[in-house]
Order: sequence, then C-alpha cells, then structure tokens
Amino acid sequence: MLILSLQHLCVMISGTVAVPFIIGSALGLAPREIAMLISAGLFTCGIATVIQSVGFWKFGIRLPLMQGVTFASVTPIIAIGTDPILASAGPAAIMQAIYGAIIAAGLFALIAAPFAAHLIRLLPPVVVGSVLAVIGVSLMPVAIQHVMGGYVADAGAPRYIALAFGVLVVILLVNRLARGFLANIAILVGLGVGLLAATLGGMADFSAVNQASWVAVTPPFFFGAPSFHLVPVLTMCLVVTITWVESAGGAILVGDIAGRPARGQDIGNLIRADGISTLIGGVFNAFPYTAFSENIALINITGVKSRWVVGLAGLLLACLGLFPKLSALVASLPKPVVGGAGLMMFGVIFAAGVKTLKVVDFDTDLRNFLVVGLSLGAAMIPIASPDFFHFMPDWSRVVFDSSVVLGANTAIILNLLFNGISPLDDHEPS
Repeated sequence: MLILSLQHLCVMISGTVAVPFIIGSALGLAPREIAMLISAGLFTCGIATVIQSVGFWKFGIRLPLMQGVTFASVTPIIAIGTDPILASAGPAAIMQAIYGAIIAAGLFALIAAPFAAHLIRLLPPVVVGSVLAVIGVSLMPVAIQHVMGGYVADAGAPRYIALAFGVLVVILLVNRLARGFLANIAILVGLGVGLLAATLGGMADFSAVNQASWVAVTPPFFFGAPSFHLVPVLTMCLVVTITWVESAGGAILVGDIAGRPARGQDIGNLIRADGISTLIGGVFNAFPYTAFSENIALINITGVKSRWVVGLAGLLLACLGLFPKLSALVASLPKPVVGGAGLMMFGVIFAAGVKTLKVVDFDTDLRNFLVVGLSLGAAMIPIASPDFFHFMPDWSRVVFDSSVVLGANTAIILNLLFNGISPLDDHEPS
C-alpha cells in the first residue's frame, strides 16, 4: 500500500510544485517565499486528497481521486497580482487580495454544492469522453516539453530524449513482462530507473535538497489578513466553477473504473470537498484544487482502485509539506524522467476518453460527431497558437487560454444545443 501510494505521489508532485513556483516567480516573490508556497501547496493538497478520497459526512466523493493545484488558476492569479491598483499597494497587499479571493471562492463552492447534483446532467458520455480526450491532448505538449528537458538552454539535447524514452521503455517492459504487484508499480519502477540513470549521467540536480530545511510549518495568513475585492473574488469564483467540470468528468471516469458510478449527490459531495479544501488553501497560502488527470490515468493503467491507497498518498503529501527537504528531493525528479512517464499516462487519458465514447450513438445521430470534433478542435487553439485570444479582456483569459476549459465548455454548449439536458436521476448510474 505504501509503495502504491508513493507511485501516486511521484506522478503528480511535479505539477503540484509547478503552479506555486510559476505564480511566485511571476509575482516577483523572494525565493524564501516561493519555497513556502511550494510547501504550503504540498501540505494542503494532501489534506484536500484525504477529504476527497476518504471523506467525512457530506464532504468528499469517496473515490480514489488525487487532488492537485489546478493550472486553470495560474493565469487569473497572475492577472490579479499584476493589477495596477493592487500593485501600487505593494507585494503583501497583492497576496492578501489573492488569498481573499481564494477564500471567497471556497465559500462560494460550499454554498453552490447542494445545487451541484444538477451538474451531472450537463455531462453525458459524449461530453465526458470529449473532455477526457481534450485533457489527454492538452497535456501531451507538457510531456513533450519535459522529454526535451524542460525550459533549459539545451532543451532537446539527445541525452534528455534518450533518458525519457528509456524510462518509457522500462515502463512498457515491466507492463509486458511482469505480473501482479510489480506490474502495478510499473510507473514507479520506470521513475526509479530513470532517476538512477539521470544521477549517474549528471542530469540530476539535488542542490534544492541541500538548501531546504528539515522541518517547516507553514503559518496561516503568511502575508497578512486577507482582503476582499470584487473583481478578484468574481474571477476566482469563475475559476473554481470551471474546475468543477474537469473534476466531475474525472470522478465519473474513476467511478466507472471502480465499479461505483458517480451520481448527482456524489458530485455535490465532490464540489463540497473542493470548496472546503480551497478555503483551507486560502488560509494556508495555497491555491484552488482539482482532480489530477495523471493519477486517473495511473488508476486506469494499474487497475488498483482503492481509495485508501490514494488517501495514504494524501497523508504522505501533507507530510512532505512539513519536511521541505523531502519535498525538494521528490521535486528534483529530472524533467525527462517525468516526461517519459507522462507520454504514457497522458496517452492513456486520451484512450479513456475514446473508451467512454463507445456508448455514444454515432450511427443514427451524426451531431455527436460535431460535439466531439469541434470540442477537440477548440482545445487545439491555445495549444497551436497561445496568443490567439490576445484581444480578449484579462478576466476572460481563464476560459480562452486553457485548452481544457475551452474544449470542455465547447462540448457542454454543443451538447446542450443538439441533445438538450439529460434527465436527473440519483438512483441510476450516470
């Protein structure tokens, strides 16, 4: 169980570390403050994962969903932080406004959760399959950039690419030749072999481990008491609303894999857990959450469906947030190593979308082709041309700059146009 939980932790920690690092760097925070954001993100993601997977009362869907910081929050938070009025008040005022908006968004999710059962009516298989396919396609450029070594001066060097494909080959061989438990940890084996090869080849950098402290507790409201401003609050409420679609789509897929289909009330519990976790994140200097697609792919690959494995991974993640030296060690996985595993996992997410679409009627209702095809086409716009929507106002960039958000919204709108709203029935599987 511990090893399976470590595998979940390893495949998602790179993304969890990336968001606070990108936001902190963009807002000009000091290295010490960025390190604090990373520790806070790990700690609160662990709490969010336990709430979502293990659950209590009406909080948590009780499915193996690993929670991570959503990338959909990056652009809006940077936009809030670069607002001229807030910027003139100083860095502390910026962060206070950001965390005030996050706390308000968490409260909004808690209030909206009782009505969230109706969200599942917007997510029939044609939409869920399209969204999963969009997620797989949109994440593939991230994996490819990792394969090339990340954003470094010698990106694309043959040694990076060889390392990444070596990791992929190890994972494939373990899946092909191994049985039982060893096959279930194929991703972890590949990451371990890749880390060893990178260390021997001088491609692993452990300087962050040496600089990190052994123990650090992230204090609540590190930047001061939160402040609440209308535009930032509305922006973050829009962000969490958008992430509900991604989380709900992942929950429906995991529910089908685990043999416990998600119903309307389950989606309400999912969003209620997202709300309280986002509220906790705002208090402890972190950011909004969503179900991580990498871990959904891992469940699909290994067939290990236990929510207790994911719950333990959440506890481990929270512990990493309290021990910065350990979190720095895990975060030091070289980008090509992560990219090699990512090529497989993100491809599996796309395949899961295709599998979901099997039940869709494409023979007598050709309009479903339009839902799938145009949602994928819309998702490709930010990937092929990141500046395509440069003329749109900043508050709307959360929708138009994210391929997942744009593709998901396109699928939902087209399905409503062609097929209408699905009937709500809490007693039948979705």
